Amino acid sequence: MLRLIVSGSFFVLWGVVLDYALLIARDADLMLIAAIALAISTLMFRRRLRNWRADKQRIILDGSNVMYWDNETPSLGPVKLTLNRLAAEGYSVGVVFDANAGYKLYGAYRGPDALARRLKISSDRVMIAPKGTPADPLILKAASDMNARVVTNDRYRDWVSDYPAINKPGFLIPGSYRDGAIHLRMPQEKGRKAA
Repeated sequence: MLRLIVSGSFFVLWGVVLDYALLIARDADLMLIAAIALAISTLMFRRRLRNWRADKQRIILDGSNVMYWDNETPSLGPVKLTLNRLAAEGYSVGVVFDANAGYKLYGAYRGPDALARRLKISSDRVMIAPKGTPADPLILKAASDMNARVVTNDRYRDWVSDYPAINKPGFLIPGSYRDGAIHLRMPQEKGRKAA
């Protein structure tokens, strides 16, 4: 939000400078500088505004599901690619793993900090379910609390009575990994291209 305000302030400032150069100073050099700066600040402001709007769209990755998308073999590759793709599209993304994800991936427990480092994201975007607790209700609770959707191929049939949003079209986003790329079946959204 602060970046949006700062870029908006530059947009207004350079607009005022251009008006001054055109109407009062009649300085050609100042007009040129102000026009270029206004064009750049306009682009920056529009980009920040688009990112700010998109950041309201949140997605939770079912990390323990997505990590099996590459030939049913546990790997952080599909998780990282999915995170990168969604972040590039302007989504705010978090990942939730089962407690045994580290064992499946590396043969030993790995906490959120270790997995976040490997995924190259902030550790506050990674959650590991406590031992003996399934990640499914944590994923669904987080999605419910944050008005987010879930990237997974799991249907969560055991949790429908507790989380009826599971049946809402677009709440669950299935996907796959093939030919080195992530393929998501994203719902159509106003202002976004189909994936």
